[in-house]
Amino acid sequence: MSANLLAHETSPYLLQHKDNPVHWMPWGEAAFERARSEGKPILLSVGYAACHWCHVMAHESFENPEIAAVMNDLFVSIKVDREERPDLDTIYQSALALLGQHGGWPLTMFLTPEGEPFWGGTYFPPTTRYGRPGFTEVLRGVSSTFHQEPDKVSRNVTALGESLAKLAENQSGGAILPGIFDQVAERLVREVDPFHGGIGSAPKFPQTSLFTLLWHAWKRTERMPFKTAVTNTLTQMCQGGIYDHLGGGFARYSTDDKWLAPHFEKMLYDNAQLIDLMTLVWQETGDKLFEARIRETVEWVLREMRALGADGKPVAGFASTLDADSEGEEGRFYVWSEQEIDSVLGPDAATFKFVYDVTKHGNWEESNILNRSANLELGDEDQEAGLARLRSILWQVRERRIHPGWDDKVLADWNGLMIAALARSGFAFREQPWIDAAVQAFDFVADTMSKDGRLHHAWRHGTLKNPASLDDYANMARAALALYEVTGENRFLDRTKEWVAILDRHYWDADKGGYFFTADDAERLIVRTKTAHDNAVPAGNGTMVGVLARLFHLTGEEDWRQRAEALVQAFSGELSRNFFPLSTLLNNTELLYSAIQLVVVGEPDAADTEAMLDAVRHTSAPNIVMTILGPDAKLPDGHPASGKGMAGGKATAYVCVNMTCSAPITDAGDLKINLTRR
Repeated sequence: MSANLLAHETSPYLLQHKDNPVHWMPWGEAAFERARSEGKPILLSVGYAACHWCHVMAHESFENPEIAAVMNDLFVSIKVDREERPDLDTIYQSALALLGQHGGWPLTMFLTPEGEPFWGGTYFPPTTRYGRPGFTEVLRGVSSTFHQEPDKVSRNVTALGESLAKLAENQSGGAILPGIFDQVAERLVREVDPFHGGIGSAPKFPQTSLFTLLWHAWKRTERMPFKTAVTNTLTQMCQGGIYDHLGGGFARYSTDDKWLAPHFEKMLYDNAQLIDLMTLVWQETGDKLFEARIRETVEWVLREMRALGADGKPVAGFASTLDADSEGEEGRFYVWSEQEIDSVLGPDAATFKFVYDVTKHGNWEESNILNRSANLELGDEDQEAGLARLRSILWQVRERRIHPGWDDKVLADWNGLMIAALARSGFAFREQPWIDAAVQAFDFVADTMSKDGRLHHAWRHGTLKNPASLDDYANMARAALALYEVTGENRFLDRTKEWVAILDRHYWDADKGGYFFTADDAERLIVRTKTAHDNAVPAGNGTMVGVLARLFHLTGEEDWRQRAEALVQAFSGELSRNFFPLSTLLNNTELLYSAIQLVVVGEPDAADTEAMLDAVRHTSAPNIVMTILGPDAKLPDGHPASGKGMAGGKATAYVCVNMTCSAPITDAGDLKINLTRR
């Protein structure tokens, strides 16, 4: 077999490589059978469509006929989209880390014909440079070792296999005591850059889960360093070059410590998490900057991130990423020369250039990344309106440029993050169209991306791919509960219960606790992973603690609390090893034990009901679990407010903590006081 077999794939990343002279095969048994029959090792290349260095290696090596000939002669080459197959990416990134190397993309791993890793790296240049060996040299060396030193390969395979199995074992422990939350926050806040925000130095990532933990700590303790760490970081990001000041949305990370120069790709998951956190902070501060960035980012999502169906028409599900590159250059779509600004804006150019840091020689590679980092404060209403007009002019000009690549596959887990963010922000800002978009996206994933009663992970142009992971179910269940809380529609609660039942049946580890990343009836891989560690997205096990906690607090059913506690204890022993990646687990453990159960009973859309909900909209309380009821609706028997209703014919709220509820509250001001003092 000697052909590139990617043309029939649906992943935009794989399709980018369909014309390479490399004889790429998709992941599957056919590739492994070929490797066994030809006695060749496997070259596994993992990347994603918006990855800049993936493009670089593709142009330098995979499009080079001479290098491709070496690959075709010595290896069976498999190309994988890490967004489409996060299970594979997790395993082989872990293997690379065990080899003592930093992970990332493109991931280049060398496997036996059974899929077992024995060596690897990330980006390799075509010839020796950057202190890295040339790719052809690597290929010949690995092939030689595989054939001439099988014992060495076998030792590596065994050692890596044993270590991967150990990594997949969770470390259980007892209950997480309340004092742990503050101890972790106090340790984490020391890592925050006090000047520019963010964790550590360059490169800087949003690390939203960590800053959500710090916001929890501020609300719990009222210690200003926690609040300042969050608000300063968000302000710096909102005014920095990591934010697209013309089109909205945040790039994946900054290459410097001042949030100026991003890798320009935009990811759905980053923007979802940032909308969520900024909304939570805005509910307390009312900061106009955060409100502006939330509104602009949601506008970008609804304008540019609707995926397309097979007929080319938009669907309700959200696309995954926008590329960093256009016309073969990173950031070209987003940067400006001073001459361009002068030409487009004419007499208004001077004002714009002063505010957005535009100079003759630029602030990045002789070009200008628009930013407002020099003066973080917004101007007055008239000034900001004038700047908005100028930004609109520039955006319309930019729209005529060649756009970056767009990965329009719909991923269930990332859509779950955005659905929850739109539901919560839509509620907070009284933006019903945002909630409507969340409901439509939810229905798309829940219906179109399900088959035989089970969710799937990816969809593109009418084609479903790959059974759902834990993260798919966890994030969609979290989204369902967010929609239930803001709409009061029972169907979202019912769907959550159905999905948790599937997780308990097919993903739960009956021996050691915790949920595996893949189902018991999914494809058999070299290891079945299980973790509570957050990465760029929250860990599914940490998210599930929150889902189970909310189910308990909404229904009063003890089974949900018991499963949540079992899940916490399955991973609590890991706090003694490394608590940095456990923010989602910790945040949701706090929710389990410190929830504020809020019930609002009233006529839908009535003025007094809306007044009560407005009090909630302007209260930042991460641990609120809200139930909205009509006058004749009933709470479950196990809920502490069961049997309570409207008082004196007025919209009425009940605030319950630790199974004890307040007296009926019919004044919105009193409700806010009750929510903020708990």
